[in-house]
Amino acid sequence: MHVILLGPPGAGKGTQAERIVAEHGLVHLSTGDLLRGAVEAQSELGKEAQGYMSKGELVPDRLVSALVAEKLKTLDEAQGFLLDGFPRNEGQASDLAGEPRGRDIDHVIHLRLDDDEIVRRLLLRGRDDDTEEVIRNRLGVYERETSPLVALYEGKGLLRPIDATGTIEEIAERIRKVLRPSDTGSSEGSAA
Repeated sequence: MHVILLGPPGAGKGTQAERIVAEHGLVHLSTGDLLRGAVEAQSELGKEAQGYMSKGELVPDRLVSALVAEKLKTLDEAQGFLLDGFPRNEGQASDLAGEPRGRDIDHVIHLRLDDDEIVRRLLLRGRDDDTEEVIRNRLGVYERETSPLVALYEGKGLLRPIDATGTIEEIAERIRKVLRPSDTGSSEGSAA
């Protein structure tokens, strides 16, 4: 099974990614982890990425896509994976579609949550850089980048919208329902 996990900041992607990976025996491919690993290993891609990261700049799509492609090549053909944080935009989705392992995505889990609830959750975390203004700006950027992806995967019949309100277990159960083999192809699981 090959899964993409989409969701705005504060929707619980990290928590749900851990559960999905554990329950389905998938390899968790997080772009943040891949970038940190490449920088730590001082690979060619890592050195290039570090140049951007040390200046506080976004790592260009081509580099992120190359890191993901490199990792996908190391996986056994039968090994399932969960992509977390990738693709972030149409360019990265196009790069992924060009990869042999990227053509067979089974599900795109889209965690959906009301902006006011996201703001509430993130403010409760209490991070210094999480002000309402900053959070709403991040949500605007996420929406601009991700809306075309949602439409793209919905058009391919891969999008699985999941209501991300409720307890961790309630959300996990909604995800389980769309990932069970007997429910393959179903886009239920949304109470939105």
